Amino acid sequence: MPSQRPSKTACSLPPLGMDASSLCMDTRHYLLRTLGAEESVSSGNSVYTALAMSLRDRLIERWKNTQKKVAAENGKRTFYLSLEFLLGRAMGNTLLNLGLEDAARDMLTQEHRKLADLLEVEPDAGLGNGGLGRLAACFLDSCASLGLPVTGYGIRYDYGMFRQEIRGGEQLEEPDHWLKNGYPWELKRPERVRRVHFFGRSDTYYDAHGKMRQRWVDTHDVLAVPYDIPIPGYRNDVVNTLRLWRAAATDIFDLGEFNAGAYPEAVAAKNSAEHISMVLYPNDSSENGKELRLRQQYFLASASLQDVVADWVAVHGENFRDFAKHHCFQLNDTHPSCAVPELMRLLMDEHDLNWQDAWNITSHTMAYTNHTLLPEALERWSVRLFRQLLPRLLEIILEINGRFLQEVARRAPGDTGLLRRLSIIEEGGEQMVRMAHLAVVGSFSVNGVAALHTKLLCEELFADFHHLWPKKFNNKTNGVTPRRWLQWANPGLRDLITERIGPDWKYDLERLRDLAAAADDAEFRKRWAEVRRVNKERLVALVHRHTGVTFISDALVDVQVKRIHEYKRQLLNALHVIHLYDRIKRGEAAGVTPRNVLFAGKAAPGYFMAKRTIKFINNIAHVINHDPDTEGLLRVSFLPDYRVSLMEQICAATDLSEQISTAGKEASGTGNMKFMMNGALTIGTLDGANIEIRDAVGPEHFFLFGLNAQEVSQLRGHYNPQIYLQADRDLQRVMDLIQSGYFNAFEPGIFDPIVHAVTHPQDPWMVLADFTSYKLKQREAAELWHDQTEWQRLSILNTAASGVFSSDRTIAQYNADIWHLKPLVMTP
Repeated sequence: MPSQRPSKTACSLPPLGMDASSLCMDTRHYLLRTLGAEESVSSGNSVYTALAMSLRDRLIERWKNTQKKVAAENGKRTFYLSLEFLLGRAMGNTLLNLGLEDAARDMLTQEHRKLADLLEVEPDAGLGNGGLGRLAACFLDSCASLGLPVTGYGIRYDYGMFRQEIRGGEQLEEPDHWLKNGYPWELKRPERVRRVHFFGRSDTYYDAHGKMRQRWVDTHDVLAVPYDIPIPGYRNDVVNTLRLWRAAATDIFDLGEFNAGAYPEAVAAKNSAEHISMVLYPNDSSENGKELRLRQQYFLASASLQDVVADWVAVHGENFRDFAKHHCFQLNDTHPSCAVPELMRLLMDEHDLNWQDAWNITSHTMAYTNHTLLPEALERWSVRLFRQLLPRLLEIILEINGRFLQEVARRAPGDTGLLRRLSIIEEGGEQMVRMAHLAVVGSFSVNGVAALHTKLLCEELFADFHHLWPKKFNNKTNGVTPRRWLQWANPGLRDLITERIGPDWKYDLERLRDLAAAADDAEFRKRWAEVRRVNKERLVALVHRHTGVTFISDALVDVQVKRIHEYKRQLLNALHVIHLYDRIKRGEAAGVTPRNVLFAGKAAPGYFMAKRTIKFINNIAHVINHDPDTEGLLRVSFLPDYRVSLMEQICAATDLSEQISTAGKEASGTGNMKFMMNGALTIGTLDGANIEIRDAVGPEHFFLFGLNAQEVSQLRGHYNPQIYLQADRDLQRVMDLIQSGYFNAFEPGIFDPIVHAVTHPQDPWMVLADFTSYKLKQREAAELWHDQTEWQRLSILNTAASGVFSSDRTIAQYNADIWHLKPLVMTP
């Protein structure tokens, strides 16, 4: 008698438990039966991996339900394309968002382990460089927490930008092989592999209906292999997807070459393909580096768009009539701009749409976020390189440009200057493709990331485009996720806030405004100060562990941590540090407020001035920290290998946040928001989101200094740093110390480039112009520090006013104005 087939429910799985006991059982299962670890001697890495797999199971359970919900509702979806997603560590964020932090801690306590130790096992995911990638990660968290069906698309880099070491005060770049022990949070999806074309040529042919068409032939193809990372929302059972592409060869190696003994040649294609996803941001100072960077950008755009189009075709066939109603592609800066011509190519070459239909779809689904006002940061690729690497895409770009310029010419007959300024192709010694222009022309929405940034985009950088399409431009001031940057980074403050105003602020950060009344409560200020003291002790230990520098107890913690770049003006901060040191050496120690100054950040490997700035700061720190006269008054440290997990500890302990970029140069900034959210006071210029931070907390609670953007612009062309140098004796003494070789006694001339940069009339960052104003505001901050009642009051008010800088608010605005998605509501 044949056996009966079991019913569909016979092997159905029960929901996974969300208590310490269930988590313990599952973790033991993975530890002993999957990883094969010895229970009594299992390593921290094994236990971490086992717990991560247990948590991933719970994510996948909710992830599957989310996917079913999205499919059932068949609504509009957004796809966020970004070359960077600076996720940080996943375990803490998962525990927090799933509500399993206490369960995990209890479970590990039973196993005689500490959660804090286990968290340190996880490396920071090497998928981003700085603010751009961290913003993308915050946005994904907010999309899931708001229940919005948004999928992130990026590249799964084998190596991060680099691991920074400091030797002899110099930055050294070491490989950041963050995947060396595996990454338990991802799932490989081999059934979703896509094929990406490079090189070859464009061919004209006639199809079976006699229609002339184009095709891309004789290509060298690369496989895009997807790896999915579940992105959980905050306690709402929504789990979205971050899909990362890894490059692989179409054939592992050439067997003929191998049999002939030519092993390197046999694996050449494999190596060439895998280079695409090998490292985040290859150095593009060489032609090979430029080619690899462009290959990365097209690889991301093509694989991602093929993925989305394939899903559409699987359900709707070749009917693209409603495609634009169901899709939006958000381009995170110019890097994914190839998505514009690539979607055109897919629709026309692969799915037989005519130009106008394809353009209607493309121009109604692409949305572009600009993140920079620096012209040199707006990507330009040579037409020659495009023709060699992406010949079919270049044809489409030239056609887009030709049609666009015809439209401009109709609006402004005879204005050749306007045509030249607006053209996607920049003429000159070598024709270049302006990727930002391509993104603007191909998108229905262009947004800046802070009020001033968007204003300058419209009035300066993209003024001609704004005149042409004023309704296309909008502002979306950046934000940061309060889950990671307050709840997880600062649990002491989180619990104190909840005790005072209740838990609703965790779901709506604007509710933090209810905390303002507590600023006048002496007992609450005392408890607030105690939480901050504990956080600062943790930071002191961290700095000593990594640098050997012992910070001063109970001193002002003055912090500037961010990418090292001239426009961010770490040099201005360093000059002020020398000024404080000079005051101490002049016998003015009684007037110097005890201060710990912390720097951190990475310089691009090929950026000479940024790397020299790191050396400058470290030499200053060495002199100051070894001078007995500074004992108890001034300590300076450069913390190496700045990353998300370090910032989580730094932002919770900072008293004074340095946001001192040249006005008009910082698009937004998000570090300023993280510090404010955790109770730091800000010293800064009227630049980027500083303006909105100052508006939120009140001008009287912000240490404002320096030229504004308009004054910087007016001064350009006749800037004379000698005027500022001669007017300030303190500044003269600082520059005299530097030029005398005081900080480089055994390295003569090493800081001459710095002296030259800040004293040259062409200094675009106008460092010396703002020194005196900066010095006076620093003195004002130092004086306020002595009134701890007032300092702690302002600290509370900063946190209370920070709700508007939640990325939940930012994403809600993206959705209301650009995406128009229907939020998911998961039912039990």
